[in-house]
Amino acid sequence: MQLAENGFVRALRNGDKQIGLWISLANNFAAEVVAPAGYDWALIDMEHSPNDYFSVLGQLQAFSSYSTVPIVRVEWNDAVAVKRLLDLGAPGLLFPMIQSVEEARRAVAATRYPPHGLRGVSGSTRATKFGRVTDYAARIHEETAVLLQVETRDAVEQAEAIADVEGVSGIFFGPADIAADMGRLGQAMSPEVWDLIMPVARRLIERGVPVGTLVLDPAFAARLLNEGFTFVACGTDTAILSRGSDQLLSQVQEALA
Repeated sequence: MQLAENGFVRALRNGDKQIGLWISLANNFAAEVVAPAGYDWALIDMEHSPNDYFSVLGQLQAFSSYSTVPIVRVEWNDAVAVKRLLDLGAPGLLFPMIQSVEEARRAVAATRYPPHGLRGVSGSTRATKFGRVTDYAARIHEETAVLLQVETRDAVEQAEAIADVEGVSGIFFGPADIAADMGRLGQAMSPEVWDLIMPVARRLIERGVPVGTLVLDPAFAARLLNEGFTFVACGTDTAILSRGSDQLLSQVQEALA
């Protein structure tokens, strides 16, 4: 059995627009509700949700029958966590709060087997279909998305150098944390925030580096994709549920008035 091609990685390399959705409900049943919708990618979040390894496993299994590629945001740039998630079969990882070239190199190294990295070797894992994928060790570095999140002014200034690290698949701008670092907590859509992000993003795009982000405004998400961003998440499962439930209650209350 041969290792399957990662459609998300291929799309990044080709510059194909990828529409994503943030997954924070930490539940395989909730993930299965989303999976058939047809998003290009979904982000299973371990940083700001109650996910653990078993809940991530269940969500990876929920997405496995559909075309949406699940990417996992690891809690931190930690080689042990990376090893466990890759062994579970995560097709890609988003590393939060990358602040330097050295941190970028450490993230990439955690996804690579020696001598190119420090990932531990285990032959019988979900990722290898329990030993059945014969070319896994030789090719997995080509089929794993390594996305690095820049979330401060200093990191944005270093984004081009971070993107130059061999093995980096794309740069992800975190506008909420960038806003907080700029003294604009809770103002992720502030013009000042995007005035900082966009010039750097454009330079990366011009160099052929895939660039992504998360925004909760579908029109703005489409604008970013049309301006050269490659992978953009346009919403979150929690926001869909909260807004939908609020709207439904409001409609019934209005009808009763």
